[in-house]
Amino acid sequence: MLNKSLLASSIAMLLSSGVAMAKSDDFHKLYQDNCASCHGSDHGGYLAPALNSATLKGRSPTALRTIVMAGSFDTLMPPFYGKLDDDQIRGVIKHLQETPKQPNPAWTIDDMKKSLKVYVKDESTLPAKPTFQIDDKFENLIGVAARGKYGRGEGSKAIFINSSTHQKVGEVPTGTAAHIIDFNPANPRWAYVKTDTAEIFKVDLYSMQAVRSIKTGWNGPGMGVSRDGKYIMAGSFVPHNAVILNADTLEPLKTFELEGIDPDGKHVSSDSGMIIGTPYADIFAIALENAGQVWVIDLNKEGFPVTRIEKVGRHLHDAFLTHGGKKLMIASYDDSIVAAIDLEKREIIKKLEAGCVPHVGGGSAVKVDGRTLGFGTNFGDCDKTVVSVWDLDKMEVVKQVPVSGGTESPAAHANAPYVAVDIISKDRRARTVQLIDKKTLEVARTLDVGGHAYFPEYSADGKFLYISAGYNGDEVVVYDSNTLQKVATVPMESPAGIFSRGRVKYMTRGLSPDEMEQSK
Repeated sequence: MLNKSLLASSIAMLLSSGVAMAKSDDFHKLYQDNCASCHGSDHGGYLAPALNSATLKGRSPTALRTIVMAGSFDTLMPPFYGKLDDDQIRGVIKHLQETPKQPNPAWTIDDMKKSLKVYVKDESTLPAKPTFQIDDKFENLIGVAARGKYGRGEGSKAIFINSSTHQKVGEVPTGTAAHIIDFNPANPRWAYVKTDTAEIFKVDLYSMQAVRSIKTGWNGPGMGVSRDGKYIMAGSFVPHNAVILNADTLEPLKTFELEGIDPDGKHVSSDSGMIIGTPYADIFAIALENAGQVWVIDLNKEGFPVTRIEKVGRHLHDAFLTHGGKKLMIASYDDSIVAAIDLEKREIIKKLEAGCVPHVGGGSAVKVDGRTLGFGTNFGDCDKTVVSVWDLDKMEVVKQVPVSGGTESPAAHANAPYVAVDIISKDRRARTVQLIDKKTLEVARTLDVGGHAYFPEYSADGKFLYISAGYNGDEVVVYDSNTLQKVATVPMESPAGIFSRGRVKYMTRGLSPDEMEQSK
């Protein structure tokens, strides 16, 4: 059964367009055009819960109408009173309560090819160097996925910031909410933005404009870039497939049907979980969320063959790399474990205790007193909410640190004394980030960021900590990583994920922050 705050989030994205419709208009089309990016084109859920006749059975239409009109501070839901009229709200709610979960709609490689758009036909006309001030290696560049108030429209952008000056240096409109920003590790001028509706934009960072885009599915956040910058892999929740693209042209090269035998022996079709490239080899790793498998795709072999690592866990999602990209740490929600995988041997090393509903975000690995420590957040409701700490050399649990609520994303850096974790519990604590001392492994400070705190991220040099203050905060807040004094704010509509080019180039690709310092 949906609780009130989850339901509020659901209905919020359901009506995200605010487009006026007559009583006789097709409410199914309204759902597909404006809500499916968060709730699934099949009404089966995605970022927000499923909305269909089964999940809404027994719900009072009056109560649902109240939620839609008033919104909810605890979620992305804004109030729709005055934006949609009463007949529109009543009609959409009635449609949802009568509509069952739908068959998974297709999106083929031919559909992808037809969706490819070219905005700059001759890329040789682009500037030869950045049109703004930034360091030569672009390592101080930070990208923020700004969702926009309604998950689409003018506020939906990829926003780029110089983390040395805390000034915006570019904004790239994405139409619907940006979800992931990744950077080409071989060429600093290119970034790739994936939206909730599975469009991928190739962005020229020198001129801060999109040069191409392609739609790779109906929804699904997974995206990775290969170490040589030649390939992108994108995965979908709807439909259940993944595709390898030419990173230069965005042309699709091969699709993969995501299916297999799950840990309980059932043959299932699966959502795409995390996708990641690695500095260790020319491979991609992709998680099959529902099948409990991790696939390793070889990019230098004809046909991009797949090695399947099975029985990893139930409901796989996010992951990070360590040890030069040879080890993959992947969260399994339903098993409350993080599985360590050896990508060189292509086998499971060990399954580590990881609290309740582990969520490792982009990952955090840092050396402390000679040990490589990894930190994992947990957003489940447990008797005791904790942040898990593992020794990644010995592959063992070091400690589970009590924190004040469920957490979603950790951030650590060699030059910063604290590991930052965002508190996402649905009360006032959701405005806070807690700072764990790397030495003592105890909570040392708590910051109230003024909005719903999400996705802490250090600048490449570790001097500053960036935090999204979304859900009515509408800004990114910047702190000095040592004194924890606020030094800047950067306004934008509903900021979400924060992506440092330095982190993507080093930390999440398998080098710990201290190795990053040594590699300069």
